Amino acid sequence: MSPVNPFDDAATARAVVDGSGTLREWNEGARLLLGHPAADVVGRPAADLLAHRGDGTPPRHDDDRWSGTLALRHRDGHTVSVWVLAHRRPEEDGAPATWLAVTPLESGPEPEDDPLVRAALTQSPCAMMVFDDRLLLRGANDAMARLIGLPPDRVRGLRATDFSGRPQNAELERLMRRVLATGRRHDMQSRFKADGESRAHAWNARIAPLTDSDGRVCGVCVSVHDFTEQHRARERLQLVNEASVRIGTTLDVTRTAQELADVCVPALADFVSVDLLDPRDHGGEPAAVAEPPFGLRRTAHQSVTEECPQSVSELGRLDVYPAGSPQAECLLSGQAIVASVAYGDLERWLRWDPERLRRVAEYGIHSTMSVPLQARGTTLGVAVFTRFRRPDPFTHDDVLLAEEVSARAAVCIDNARRYSREREATLTLQRSLLPRWLPPTAAVQAASRYLPAARSGVGGDWFDVIPLSGMRVAMVAGDVVGHGIPASATMGRLRTAVRTLADIDLTPEELLTHLDDLVVRLSEESGDDRAGEVGATCLYVVYDPVSRHCSMARAGHPAPVLVPPDGPPEQVRLPSGPPLGVGGLPFESAEMELREGSVLALYTDGLVESRERDTDAGQALLREALAAPADSLDAACDRVLATLLPSGNAADDVALLLARTRGLPAGQVATWDIPADPALVAPVRKQVLDRLADWGLMEATFTAELVVSELVTNAIRYGSPPIRLRLIHDTATLICEVSDTSHTAPHLRRARTWDEGGRGLLLVAQLTQRWGSRHTAEGKTIWAELGLLDDAE
Repeated sequence: MSPVNPFDDAATARAVVDGSGTLREWNEGARLLLGHPAADVVGRPAADLLAHRGDGTPPRHDDDRWSGTLALRHRDGHTVSVWVLAHRRPEEDGAPATWLAVTPLESGPEPEDDPLVRAALTQSPCAMMVFDDRLLLRGANDAMARLIGLPPDRVRGLRATDFSGRPQNAELERLMRRVLATGRRHDMQSRFKADGESRAHAWNARIAPLTDSDGRVCGVCVSVHDFTEQHRARERLQLVNEASVRIGTTLDVTRTAQELADVCVPALADFVSVDLLDPRDHGGEPAAVAEPPFGLRRTAHQSVTEECPQSVSELGRLDVYPAGSPQAECLLSGQAIVASVAYGDLERWLRWDPERLRRVAEYGIHSTMSVPLQARGTTLGVAVFTRFRRPDPFTHDDVLLAEEVSARAAVCIDNARRYSREREATLTLQRSLLPRWLPPTAAVQAASRYLPAARSGVGGDWFDVIPLSGMRVAMVAGDVVGHGIPASATMGRLRTAVRTLADIDLTPEELLTHLDDLVVRLSEESGDDRAGEVGATCLYVVYDPVSRHCSMARAGHPAPVLVPPDGPPEQVRLPSGPPLGVGGLPFESAEMELREGSVLALYTDGLVESRERDTDAGQALLREALAAPADSLDAACDRVLATLLPSGNAADDVALLLARTRGLPAGQVATWDIPADPALVAPVRKQVLDRLADWGLMEATFTAELVVSELVTNAIRYGSPPIRLRLIHDTATLICEVSDTSHTAPHLRRARTWDEGGRGLLLVAQLTQRWGSRHTAEGKTIWAELGLLDDAE
């Protein structure tokens, strides 16, 4: 068996020469050939051994291999004519490149007299060579000689690594050594360009042991097959499979187009660009393909070189392609357009754009292929494949492959386009149903944020701030089950229902009960029999700035977070209640006193729940974000989103409402207990006028006197004692409230000509901004609001 180090083998003369022509290595075979020991020649110029050049042609500076006959000087002075094969060995471990020169000393018997070679040649129909147990070449057929580009009678006795410095030769020798040791055949696949070929081929080398009559391994037979077509078919199948996995991972048009470019570089092309027909609107239908010129927007590109210098267009730029351009022609015909220097038509196709012609010359672009992107009968754009590093032009098989991959990508792009359009419509509907601005109130200062889901689609999260009578305010946060337009539509109906129910001043638990009945009816009307598919959660809070009293109830919704003016945030202890739509189960409310400057945080579960953390961890993170000081509520909202959603993408919709409570000073509230005596109405009016004078509201005295007189008189006549009058003064509003213990509420009616009464409430309605009644645990309250700014004007 051959030694591991070929320089230890005396059957072949070997010498190594560096770039300066100095001998660096000299083996025993070289000593046997020329008689010079290594100590005498190593370090000396190799030219000293030449008697004269011989019949070989000198190598060029870019040659990697040379062969020819040299006349060498023997140590005893006579001339030895030797055929020499030399090849360049690449740099290794920092050492400079060198040349290895070899010549066989033992050529063995002639092939026709060697039974081993005759057996191998008889058994192998393809390019074949035979090595003995020392890994020296014993023979090669004509097909193999053409493949290696060397005469077979000259290379007998050389090793595979002597033929060339390619890494494939070293790998072949390593595998042959394994076959000699194990007696089992081995296959080796490689891709390289053989001598005389214009492009690289894929080769499969089968390395099989050769045995004698006793079964002893005495050599190796290497048969080489060109399986380029099978290799290309495998590459095409692999690219198609990779495209099905990597293209369309998201429902984003730009990302999908970029995935098409990424998959095809460098597997199919050196540069790929994807240009889409400019849609009329964001997420809308692409412009119809009629007549050129066509407007195409650069959506994605990729190159084997950094920063895509071959691209004429920047990402996002809209270019116009006239008739005669390959992009326009492939859009019109619906077929791929191939142009190349080899076919002589590349310059003709690009003549319309001098800048593209300049890039062709600058980067050596020799072949382009424009493929239309079509899906479901709609033309979406063009993918252009370009080659400048790979030497071979696009073939018919490349066109079929590009069309198949582009067709798959076009379907994914169309899906993303349709999803974007539907998402935009849903998001527009959702935002139109949410409050566009939060009404200013004397009770709270509020700020809000809404963030739609990044992947699952727009949901039904909402929030609201609703002014109530008596300067009170209601705050709402809710979440509808599901996503898309149905969820947004349901959210709009629920938000409208909450506003309607809040207008009649229901308590939080009563409001949720009515809302639960509505969700049950909506579920029945939808005809959806799937349990749990229709439903919602809701949190309803009412705050009174006069008493600083807060009441709240929830239906399966996360409890709010309370941030006191001088303490850490804490989760409000609030009975959970069933989600809306379950039906039949009661809701409970909680009541508390809030100091002025307290902040209530209402939110939906998309803010605190994620795949990375559970709800408890998310709520702890929310409290931590709220604990940090902020310049404003808007800044606090931004910090909460940045803390809990650092990427800016939420798996579910997120609604956040922050409200800082305000208190109404006692000097802006006046209260009188009134006996049930009509004769005392006049003194009460006098007290009201005095208080208005103290507040500096003399412009409102006439209207306020009339409203107080009417409401107090009605309470004395039709209500039940005790009766209480309360005036609440704000910057822009004067509120008059009369309460009694009767649960009978008045109603506005049209008085007939001969009626003596029935006109009082009509006057109140005409003279005030709003009026109404609300029921309390003790009875009812009739209230009316007077606009002070309008009166002042």
